[in-house]
Amino acid sequence: MEVTGVSAPTVTVFISSTLNSFRSEKRYSRSLTIAELKCKLELVVGSPASCMELELYGADDKFYSKLDQEDALLGSYPVDDGCRIHVIDHSGARLGEYEDVSRVEKYKISQEAYDQRQDSVRSFLKRSKLGRYNEEERAQQEAGAAQRLAEERTQAAAITVGSRCEVRASGQPCRRGTVMYVGLTDFKPGYWIGVRYDEPLGKNDGSVNGKRYFECQAKYGAFVKPSVVVMGEFPEEDYGLDEM
Repeated sequence: MEVTGVSAPTVTVFISSTLNSFRSEKRYSRSLTIAELKCKLELVVGSPASCMELELYGADDKFYSKLDQEDALLGSYPVDDGCRIHVIDHSGARLGEYEDVSRVEKYKISQEAYDQRQDSVRSFLKRSKLGRYNEEERAQQEAGAAQRLAEERTQAAAITVGSRCEVRASGQPCRRGTVMYVGLTDFKPGYWIGVRYDEPLGKNDGSVNGKRYFECQAKYGAFVKPSVVVMGEFPEEDYGLDEM
C-alpha cells in the first residue's frame, strides 16, 4: 500500500529583507496567495507590498525560487518549516532605515498645552479625583505618614547609641548587636536604627549609597526600624560564623 504524506496547513519560516539586519520567525497558512503574503510582510519588514520582490531559500540557505506569481498559493511552492523568505525592497529605502529610532521625530507638547487637553490621562485623573488629584485621599496619606513619623520619633528617642540590643523582626531569627546610630537617613524616610551585629548577619558596613552613618566591618551593619529593636543586657553570642 502506498502512503502519501499530507502537508501541514501552516508553515513556519524565517523572514529576512534588504531593509533589516535581523530575521523574524513567522507562521503562515499555505493557503495564502503571494499577494496576501506580501500584505502581511509589510508589518514585518516595513516595505510596501507593491515594492516587494520575494525569494524562497531552503533551510540550508540554498536558493529555491522566486515567489513571483501574485495569485499563486504559498503552498504551491516548495516551502517547508525552516525555509527562509527573503524580501527585496524596491521602494528606495536603505538598510536599517526602519530600525534607527533616533531618526524618528519625537512629538513634544508643552505642559500648558497638555493641561488644556481633555483627552489626556492627567485630565481624566483630575475629573475622577484620582491619585494626587484626590485631595481627601492625599490629606489622609499625609496625615498617616505624619502619625507614623511621630510614632517612630517617640520609639527612637528611647534608644541610645552604644546600648546592647536585640533585633526582633517578624519572620527572622533574633540578632544581637550594639546600637550605633539613631535618627533620620538619606536613603529612606523615617527614623532608622543603625546596628552593628555581633556576627556578619548584616547588609553593609555602616554606610548606604556612599554616605557613612557609623563604622563597622562589612556585613556586620544593618538599619532597622525602631519598632523591632529591644534594648537590654544582651551578652555577645558566638554563632561560629567566622569559622565557616
